[in-house]
This record gives sequence, structure tokens and C-alpha cells, in this order.
Amino acid sequence: MKIAVIGSGYVGLVTGACFADLGIHVTCIDIDEDKVRRLRQGEVPIYEPGLEALIRPALANGRLHFTSDVHEGVAGREVVFIAVGTPSDEDGSADLRHVLAAARSLAQALDGFTVVVDKSTVPVGTADRVREEIAAVLRRRGVAHEFAVVSNPEFLKEGAAVADFMRPDRIVLGLPGGELGRRAREVMDRLYEPLQRNHQRTIYMDVRSAELTKYAANAMLATRISFMNELANLADAVGADIEAVRLGIGSDSRIGYDFLYAGTGYGGSCFPKDTRAILHTAREHGMELQVIQAVEQVNERQKRVLVRKIVARLGEDLRGRRFALWGLAFKPNTDDMRDAPSRVIIRELLSRGADVTAYDPVASKEAQRVLRQDLADQPGWFERLRFVDTPDAALPGADALVIATEWKIFRSPDFGALRSQLKQPLVFDGRNLYAPQRMRQEGIEYHAIGRPMPRD
Repeated sequence: MKIAVIGSGYVGLVTGACFADLGIHVTCIDIDEDKVRRLRQGEVPIYEPGLEALIRPALANGRLHFTSDVHEGVAGREVVFIAVGTPSDEDGSADLRHVLAAARSLAQALDGFTVVVDKSTVPVGTADRVREEIAAVLRRRGVAHEFAVVSNPEFLKEGAAVADFMRPDRIVLGLPGGELGRRAREVMDRLYEPLQRNHQRTIYMDVRSAELTKYAANAMLATRISFMNELANLADAVGADIEAVRLGIGSDSRIGYDFLYAGTGYGGSCFPKDTRAILHTAREHGMELQVIQAVEQVNERQKRVLVRKIVARLGEDLRGRRFALWGLAFKPNTDDMRDAPSRVIIRELLSRGADVTAYDPVASKEAQRVLRQDLADQPGWFERLRFVDTPDAALPGADALVIATEWKIFRSPDFGALRSQLKQPLVFDGRNLYAPQRMRQEGIEYHAIGRPMPRD
């Protein structure tokens, strides 16, 4: 079977590499010729555990190919995935320019019945627009090739995307009606057959329901995070321990433990963008999704929770102080800085006159690029931000340690060395990595999210 994937970003690259590993012949198409050149050499432009280990063998055995030529990539393929970016527009809507451009370009190369799959996260109704764009191009070409537009949203967690693809909870297929839908289902079933050996994972539905399913899933997960963060702030106020509360409610089978960890808010490429997009869709239909509006508002406030704790302890004026910062990426096992809470924390600290020395295992290079842009409006601020190569290198002489990302490398530090290297044994933990009782025993003043220091 031969397929094409338009877009070699996060979703497109993982999709193409995983299908190639399953024995499918995959051509990934990208308009960035420099990226295509590097990918052909096995250079992976994103950090995702296990991805490079799939790409290099697939290149060597010829099952994975990269090109910037859409006609070369699409002609003769049974399935063409659209996996390009859908960034937020100024009004919160998903920007579909790249999706519709991909539809027009692939239509130039269609030469027989083809299943066109929307893999990008797109608003309800996008498949209709994709179908219209393809049909218009085919009319101009004077050909009548049949095609079906299918919605097949991705449910990949950054940092675990390869495992999520290979062992999916579900495969959602939104199919058109009639004979075209029947033929599309047959093709997609053959494509996903290698992932169905253990049990049937496919959930079939209409196209619009599949489009909404993706947004609904991310909105629900974002809601759980913001809900827990609000409870953590209440726990701080009343002297309760949010970790005990998490265990108490998570043990209820109707609730469960996943996505119930308090912290400094969510970030990344999905939750912020997708909550804004579903709110925009609701407004277009004369509705207000009040719960999801609150989720987004809570998350924006939560990104400043550590700074509020720092100010409460050290004062508004932080001139002359320096903070060690552990963690820059929005979550572990990725170098993604999109909507990362660390960006807000750094800007807030610098705005109060502090210096920051930061460490991240993989995201430092991307963080430097992003933060240079973030701070371009404030001359001299970026120069007060320094990046180091080890966690310990950030500590000597710092007034406090701030933890923004829960990398495993941070879980078991040498507390004695940490205590001795800081000016004062003071830690602000935005990911609740340590037990307050342990920190008290280590002689470290510990400020976490919703976790009080034990009383005498």
C-alpha cells in the first residue's frame, strides 16, 4: 500500500514514520526544501523519543521518502493525509490556510480514486471546505476523479507520540455517506489493520462528529487540569494538601487519576490552541461555552502562580536577585516551547529586575530562539537570562530555585548540594516533585502548588 502525508511537522512526521515502520510505503511532502533535505539525511527537526529510531531504518529500506514535489508524492497513492499546522488566528479561530492550500495542491495530482484524510486538528465543517477546494481544482483540470474526504483526528501526546500511534486507545474515522464512504472505509480499514491485531480499535462516525471529537477530548483534558489547579489554590488558602485530595477523588472509578496533577498550567501545541478554537466555533453559532471559557481563564492565571508565591515571600522588587530555573519546555520529553508556562515566569521575574539562569535537558536551544523574540520589546532583558548545560550549574549563588517542568532528572537531586549552593535554601516548585515533609527534613523552605509545609 502506498500513501502520502502532506506536512512534515509533529503530526505528519510521526504519522509517516509509524506507518512506514508498519510496512506501508510512505511519501512525506513538505514545502520547506531545507527540511526535506535534512530529513532525507535522517536529521529529525523535532525532539520526540523513539522517532529518529523509526525514520532512519525506514529511509534505508526505502519505505519512507521525503519530497517537496506534491505531484511526485501524491500521484498513485491510495490515501493522502493532510497533516499541516492549524495555528490560532487573532480571533482564536483555527487558521485553515495551510489545510486548504494542501487540498488544492493535492488536487492537481489526483489520478484516480483517493481517500483524502484530514489529520490536522480542524474545526467542524472543514472536511466540506476541503472537498469543495478539491472539486474546484478537478473541474478546472477537466477531470472527474472520485475522492472521499475523511476525518481521522490524531490523539498523540508529545513525548509519547510513537507509543500512542502504535498502541492507540481508539482510531476515530469520520466517513462520508453513501458509496464513497463505503469505499473509504474499506481503504482505511486496510491501512489500519496492523494496529487492530489485539482488538478492534476503530470508532466509525460521521465526519462532523469526528471533527468535534478531537476538540471535545482536548477541552475535557484541559478542564481537568484547570479544575485541579483551582482546587490547589483553594488548598493553599485553607491549609489542605492537594495531593491527598487527588488521591481521594482519583480513587473514584468515575473520575480516575489522569490529568489531575496541580501545577503551573498547561501549554503546548494542542490545549491552548484547541480550547480557543472550540470557543470560536461556539461563538460562530451564537453560543458561549462557559465552562471552557473558565478553563482558559484559569490556565492563564495559573501560569503566574509561582511568581505570586515568589513575590509573597521576597517582595515585588527583585532587583539584585537571581533565580535558578529548572525546566523550559511545556512538558517533559519534548523541546516544544509553545505556550510554555516558563515563558511567563521568566518574563515576570525579569520585569521585576531579577536575573534568571535556566536549564532544560533538550529545550534550551529552542527556548533561546523563542525567548529572544518574546523579550525583543524590552531592551536588555534577554541579556539577564543565561542558559547552562547542567541543573547544578544553575544553582551557585541563586536566591532560590524555581521548577517549571517535571523532567525525571529533577526528581532526585542531591538536596545537600542544592541547599549549600543556593544563597538560601528556598525552592518554588511548580510541579510538586517533592514531598513537603522530606524538604522540611532536608532543611529546605519549600513552596509547592497546594501542598503546605508540615506543622511542628
